[in-house]
Order: sequence, then structure tokens, then C-alpha cells
Amino acid sequence: MKVAIVQLPGTNCEKDTEFAFETLGCKSTIVWHSETTLPKKTDLVVLAGGFSYGDYLRSGAIAQFSPIMNAVRDHAQKGGSVLGICNGFQILLEMGLLPGAMRRNENLHFISKYHHLKVVNNNNVFLKKFSIGNVVSIPIAHAEGNYYIENDGLQKLYDNEQVLLKYCDKDGVISNPNGSLDSIAGICNTQKTIFGLMPHPERAVDSTLHSTDGIKMLEGFLSI
Repeated sequence: MKVAIVQLPGTNCEKDTEFAFETLGCKSTIVWHSETTLPKKTDLVVLAGGFSYGDYLRSGAIAQFSPIMNAVRDHAQKGGSVLGICNGFQILLEMGLLPGAMRRNENLHFISKYHHLKVVNNNNVFLKKFSIGNVVSIPIAHAEGNYYIENDGLQKLYDNEQVLLKYCDKDGVISNPNGSLDSIAGICNTQKTIFGLMPHPERAVDSTLHSTDGIKMLEGFLSI
């Protein structure tokens, strides 16, 4: 599988993401934001985490206008797979490729720690290796992870199995670190080809990092 990892001014997780996918045997290419095309035969585009353009205005608000994003949008509109992690999720929301918006964390502080997540839906390549109700431990690191969508939009997410992950404790009981609506940590589009989540699976791929739950998530993409 060929993975294109978009690097923007201020992102800081592109190397972690490259390591994670190369651990799976994938060919990964880091693509600088000023490029206008993706590598040929790209299977998966990943928008890596970090602080694109210093998170000025809003997280992801400026990044959506980078030259490479035209190619990302074209890839997505043709049914290609896209994964946005943390800042990448925020960018996908700003681009309108996923519904909803991000607000500041409820406590107005940056949060950086391991947190548990519950699998809500596994009818997608990203989480197909898990069972519904499984609990995983994945790091979070964000100041604007408070996901919001209006009531009608929220109902559509549930109707279409687009809510993927919720924040919880080790026993699967809801534990919300940032005020996110319905404790939502990750969603996808209706076609289940575009995925966004605030936690960092690429930081949970080795036992020395205290969790390998992230590698099981990323493995799902090997089937695309």
C-alpha cells in the first residue's frame, strides 16, 4: 500500500506517522504542502497532526488553502481513502470533507495524555479489526478537540454509522476530557472513505510507548 503523508508548516507528527505505516510494510512518502500533486498510485492520504500554520485563526483554517489540498480534495472526491489525525481531523472539518466543527477544549487548556476510547462502529476499514465495545488506549494532545455538530447532523452521523470512537475510561464508561459532543473522538464520511480522529494512533504502535492499540487501527487500511 502506498501512503502519502501531508506535511504543512507547523505539523510535527509526519515522521511518527511514516514510522507507523512503514512498520506495517507500507511505502510512505512525506509530501510538502507546496506540492500540487500526490505520488502516483497513492492509496491513502494522511493529514498528520501538529499545529499547521501555528493554529492561527482556527486550527486547520489556513491549512485548507495550501496548494496540496486541491490534490487531497480530488483524491477524496474520487473515493480515495483519507485519514486525518488531530490537526488533520481539524483540517478535514475546515475543508468540509467531514461534517461538524472543533471548539476549544471545555477547560480551555491543552491536554496531553493517554486516554481510553470505545469502539462505536466497526463497519469500516479503519476499525474493522476491532469489535464494537472494545476499549483501546491512545494518546491525545490537543487544545481544540471539542467536537460539535448541530442536532440534525448528529442524528445523521448515528443513522449512517459515522460515529467511530468515543472517549471513555478503562472500563468503557464515558469519560470526556474536552467537552466533545456525545464524547465523540472520531468520525467518518457516509461513504466510509474519509476518517478523522483527535487521538494519535501513530503514537501507539510500539510496546515501549505503552500501547500497540494504534497499529491495529492502521492495519485496517492494508485492505484498501
